[in-house]
Amino acid sequence: MTDRKKGEEGEEEAPVSLWERLERPSPTPRAAALTPHRIATVAVGIADAEGLDAVTMRRLATALGVAPMAAYRYVSGKDDVLALMVDLVYGELAVPTAIDWRESMRVLALNTRTLLLDHPWLARLPAPQAVLALTPNRIAVAERALTVLDGLGLDADTMMSVLQAVTAYTYGSTHSEIAMRQLMEGQGWSSGDEVRTALAPQMAWLMKTGRYPAFQSYALQAHRKDDARWRFETGLDYVLDGIAARMRG
Repeated sequence: MTDRKKGEEGEEEAPVSLWERLERPSPTPRAAALTPHRIATVAVGIADAEGLDAVTMRRLATALGVAPMAAYRYVSGKDDVLALMVDLVYGELAVPTAIDWRESMRVLALNTRTLLLDHPWLARLPAPQAVLALTPNRIAVAERALTVLDGLGLDADTMMSVLQAVTAYTYGSTHSEIAMRQLMEGQGWSSGDEVRTALAPQMAWLMKTGRYPAFQSYALQAHRKDDARWRFETGLDYVLDGIAARMRG
């Protein structure tokens, strides 16, 4: 949520972001035990342990040991809490800038995968926070990534397209990995073999139709079905190889 500035004659002007509000001096005393960082840290702890739905204003106040309304001196509601959470965890995301662009993009993707696996609730953020959460640390990640791509002869639109291609692959692949982990946990499956055993009747019927020879060949010949990191890194290398080839061409 955002406040709105008032013009000289009382008309509404541009909305005031959470980040601008937090940098303003507070007109009223704030609880000494509360800071935006502590609110975010406690909320992230709840989400990591119990999922995003467990993060409510009442639950947060209880975990912080304050009255339910105390947090509202910093945030306007759960949307602001989610923004603080996103900002906090994106502060963990390193983007190396002292190496070549390809390796920087590769490390960024690997670090982003680790971030998502460590905080799987990021895959369940509502659309505004997932797509439009303009937080200082999130923008700082993009800033460092674009700095790596600057100077390669790419225009501004192409630089952003390269970054988005790597980001989209990373998020899409890792979200699928998280979904599979959550499915296995919900079903009580502890290994890929248990998943395949559970799905065997469906798979056997589908393969017997003879309609899917390429998939059947994969199922019989693949040796890395349960090596999620290998699959991620291999796909990532093909994405980066394609970008590099396009730059050379």
